[in-house]
Amino acid sequence: MGRSRRTIPEELLLLALDPATGTTAQPQSLDLGLAGAQLVELALAGRIAPDGDRIAVVMPRPTGDPTLDSALELLRRRGSPVRAVHWIGGPRLGLRQIYLAHLERCGMVHAVAGQMCGVLPTTRYQATDTAISREIRARLDSAIRTGVPPDPRTAALAALAHAVGLGKHLYPGNEGRSSRSRLRDLIRHDPMGGLVAHAVMDVQNGVAAQPRRERAAAAPQPAARATAGGVPLQPRRTGAMARAAAH
Repeated sequence: MGRSRRTIPEELLLLALDPATGTTAQPQSLDLGLAGAQLVELALAGRIAPDGDRIAVVMPRPTGDPTLDSALELLRRRGSPVRAVHWIGGPRLGLRQIYLAHLERCGMVHAVAGQMCGVLPTTRYQATDTAISREIRARLDSAIRTGVPPDPRTAALAALAHAVGLGKHLYPGNEGRSSRSRLRDLIRHDPMGGLVAHAVMDVQNGVAAQPRRERAAAAPQPAARATAGGVPLQPRRTGAMARAAAH
């Protein structure tokens, strides 16, 4: 896999970078999104494929990208297909920092040291070439504005941007509401991107323990009202309720 183009994790991170503050929007969910973006990139490279709501390795040959190959090797070691929610919800400590450091090495961002409250050291990241971020954003804007089905990479990027909550960062306020809605709708244009995006949202909602169909079957149903001769029975009044009803 050549380095002639940026990977989806890199593009997702560049989208999340705030040019004014040098910080990343939605940092907690972004970590999940980067793990999901790795899956999409590996799928586009022909290394993995969806198997229902699971991910199966179909070609273990390395891609040439060290970070992606590390994820691919972990998937290979599982031996059997792994549920997307379990993979994305697993420990991913430092993944955002790994990609920020990678973007810095590639010259796409530069680190700016600072302090929080004059004491705690902090690091902000500024894009060195804003044309790259503008090009990524333009692809999303075009897909939203024209309604033409985007290419798989753009569709997957849009799905992940929606899943991690970047819609309000990219299209803020009431004027951006329709764009945020169309960004969400782009999720249907790439099956792998859609699977991963739904898994990211499931992990955030804390519902990763069961497959989606099992959760639907296990959902509580409205309790049937007891009847006598077809007439609904009223709940029995006791104590203060009975005394109040007698007056």
